[in-house]
Amino acid sequence: QVQLVESGGGLVQAGGSLRLSCAASGRTFNDYTMGWLRQAPGKDREFVAAITQSGGRTYYTDSVKGRFTISRDNVKNTVYLSMNSLKPEDTAVYICAALSYLSGADYSHYEYSYCGQGTQVTVSS
Repeated sequence: QVQLVESGGGLVQAGGSLRLSCAASGRTFNDYTMGWLRQAPGKDREFVAAITQSGGRTYYTDSVKGRFTISRDNVKNTVYLSMNSLKPEDTAVYICAALSYLSGADYSHYEYSYCGQGTQVTVSS
C-alpha cells in the first residue's frame, strides 16, 4: 500500500510560482507512474501531469505545457510539481496519485490506485 501526503500549496499572484511536493510511504513507490491531478470548485477532477517509474518520460495536459514540470526522487520517495507563470485558472486542489492507467486525448482517461488528500493552490489576479 502507498500513502501520499501533499504539501507546498498556497496563495500566489498571477505570474508567480509554487513547488508542490508529494511524500510517499510504502515499499512500492518505485513501481508506479506518479501523477498530479487537480479539481477546481464545481468542476471535474482533471489530469495535470505524470512521470514514469524511472522518470524517463513525462506527460502534461496541454494547458500546463511549458509552465509546469513534474519530477521525482525515488530515493526520497517524493514527487514534485514545479509550477511557473501561474494563472487564476490554475486555482484548484492539487492531488498526488499513483496511476495505474493513463490514455486518451490530452490524457483524459486515467485511473489511480492511491491518491492523497490534496493541497490547495489559489492564484489571484
